Amino acid sequence: MKVRVKFRKNGVMKFIGHLDIMRYFQKAIRRAELPAAFSGGYSPHMIMSFANPLGVGLTSDGEYFDMELTERVSTAEAVRRLNAVMVEGVEVINVVEIPDSKKETGMAIVAAADYLISCDVPEEIFAEESLAAFFSQEEILIEKETKKSKKLLNIRTMIYRIERRGKELYLLLSAGSKENLKPSLVMEAYLNWLHREKESVRFTYHRLETYALVAGEKEGEEQLAPLDALGTRIE
Repeated sequence: MKVRVKFRKNGVMKFIGHLDIMRYFQKAIRRAELPAAFSGGYSPHMIMSFANPLGVGLTSDGEYFDMELTERVSTAEAVRRLNAVMVEGVEVINVVEIPDSKKETGMAIVAAADYLISCDVPEEIFAEESLAAFFSQEEILIEKETKKSKKLLNIRTMIYRIERRGKELYLLLSAGSKENLKPSLVMEAYLNWLHREKESVRFTYHRLETYALVAGEKEGEEQLAPLDALGTRIE
């Protein structure tokens, strides 16, 4: 069976990169004695894939990876076993069964992610009038470097929502293999628009959730849903 694991990443674990997080979970799954499936061949490896790896320095309440199990384990039991071996800063929230299809893997279906951003001068930077004017632009251009050259990229179509929430800024951005926008690039563009040096403001980023596009209630309508909502609880 194929399952999707949702977890939080906070505290000092935000400084641990994706490859180390992947190795950490491989060891944790062994310690939790979950019946993980392995690939064949001379160098077998645990069959798992992460949906949308988090950058170093960010915290999150909505991280996911898919894996395969050789035996059925209930949601409650899988969560209990994994959390029993987790270190401080990592917590497993949910484990659901998902369809056994490459088209349904987390990496393939990710469409968006949302974030809460805080800074050391919120009243100055997150003024609602400035945010509204910035978001109302038809184009928001950033300079993107490739291996061979630099080019201007319009990121406006990848910003779905931007709003102030108390002293923090909420962003809903495009994510996934087709279009993936980092919140730090949005804030860099915003500071440029404000004519502020990026070194003059210190931001912290927290991912709230990772989403896929699913069919809406009306015919032809689509809406965002958390990745674990596409699975079923294992009894």
